[in-house]
Formats: sequence, C-alpha cells, structure tokens
Amino acid sequence: MKKAIIAIAGAGLLASACASDPYGSGSNETVRQGAIGAGIGAVAGAIIGNNVGDGSAGTGAAIGAVVGGAAGAVRGSQQDRGNQQRYRDSQGRYYYCYDGRQTECYWENGQRRY
Repeated sequence: MKKAIIAIAGAGLLASACASDPYGSGSNETVRQGAIGAGIGAVAGAIIGNNVGDGSAGTGAAIGAVVGGAAGAVRGSQQDRGNQQRYRDSQGRYYYCYDGRQTECYWENGQRRY
C-alpha cells in the first residue's frame, strides 16, 4: 500500500509540473501548491480507503491525489495572479510582471515580454 501512495503522489507531482511557467524564474505557486495538495490528498484518500475496510486504499489515494492536486493548483493560481503587477504599454497592450523591477514580464497570452 505504501508503494501505491508513493507512486500516486509522484504522479501528482509530475502532473502539476505540466502547469509550470517555462519562462518564470521565481516560485510558481500553482505548481507548488498543486503538488502539496496531490500529496496530502493521496495520503488522506489512502487513510480513508483503509478505514472503510473494503481494501480500496489505492482507489482512495488516486481520487484524493486528483482532488487535492486540483484544489491546490486552483489556490496556487489565485495566489500567482495576486502576485502579478499589471501594466499597459504605449500601444495600449497589457502585460504583467512578477517583480517590481520589471525583469520578469509577460504579455497577456503568456509570452515573455523581454
């Protein structure tokens, strides 16, 4: 059972890594909190699955990892958006930056500005 929990938590980490920002050099809360949520959800699902007594710890861990990862990613995404500073260039196009020095800036479509 422990191997199943570790495998499912690892799969959650890999899945949340797909949401990472390839241009970003700072911390990405979507990925970090998604991975944490997947791990916590997998453990909680396995515990709940064992307490039911029908041997569904693996299924419970999988469901917990998916739900926890999704909840963590949503929460992290909201925090990432809160950390953004939005600007408008001389042509009226919006872009956003993650730091006050404007060295890590992106257009609205996600492409790096500099």
